[in-house]
Amino acid sequence: MNSSSLKNSRLWRNRLAYDFKCFFVIIFFLCLLPLLQLSDYTLGILVVAMYFGIVAMAWNFLAGYCGQFSMAPAAFAMLGGYIVGLLDFHAHISLWVSMPLAIVGTALLGLGLGGLVMHLKGPYLSLTTLSFAEISRVIISNSHEYTRGDQGLNVPTLMTDRISYYYFFIVLVVLVGGFIYSLMRSKFGGFLLAIRDDQEGAESRGIDVTRIKLIAFAISCALCGFAGAMYGSFSQLVSPEMGLLQQTGLVISMVVIGGVGSVTGPLIGALIVYLGSEWLRDVGNIQMIVFAIIVIVFARFFRTGLWGLFSQLMQRYLGKSASS
Repeated sequence: MNSSSLKNSRLWRNRLAYDFKCFFVIIFFLCLLPLLQLSDYTLGILVVAMYFGIVAMAWNFLAGYCGQFSMAPAAFAMLGGYIVGLLDFHAHISLWVSMPLAIVGTALLGLGLGGLVMHLKGPYLSLTTLSFAEISRVIISNSHEYTRGDQGLNVPTLMTDRISYYYFFIVLVVLVGGFIYSLMRSKFGGFLLAIRDDQEGAESRGIDVTRIKLIAFAISCALCGFAGAMYGSFSQLVSPEMGLLQQTGLVISMVVIGGVGSVTGPLIGALIVYLGSEWLRDVGNIQMIVFAIIVIVFARFFRTGLWGLFSQLMQRYLGKSASS
């Protein structure tokens, strides 16, 4: 490794470490929020926001770090929830068994779909995953004898009170964030960044681009399925609405607003967007219009998102402090 590559590697590791430290700052404040005597309703909103945070981190892992734009994160979350729901409804299998099966099942589905789409580039990958998402949702909606259609499936719960689920989801967010952080510090993470920045160059250096992209796609799908299974146990219901395109739009807006290509950004975006979405319900059903406009503004003027803006402000502040 030449001096330039070594320097870039150190810069990336330092940036990633700083990102992960800020991630834990947000987790710390989330842990303190219940001290404000929040209602069960507010705790429930925060739990759902953290569910979206996990899905957003999973999508960002694929799009932000690997440059692959999938339109099926909500669909895989739905499928993870339905694996748990179907195993309970038809076979009465315990959640502790069905949840790992949901992760493995969505990972295998991701491998199967990825084997078809990883050779595609540009809009074709997005269109193919969008088609898969809609087909999956329609099949579930129309298979009344197995899935109960639009009525959804009941899922047994793991805990009886909101505060327990709140802290449980904080632990899940930390586990997913730590897993992604570990992957991005590894050699595999370096391969992902190389493919994102210059796929042809990565191939010329001997990286098996298709294999790495396929593994990244399967990991992203498995994390979405994991989030969907956990959400199903919290809400005690899974339905085709989990896989609506609107849900994917929310996930993408969370990542764009929070900051693409970071661990902290998707979590920030999920908290802001979902809490803002709940607030906008009182104004009218205009959430997607508002967030679409915000996404356009951020994509045009603030491409690094809120996390990028914060990082730039901190660098300027530290630079001024050092100079003075």
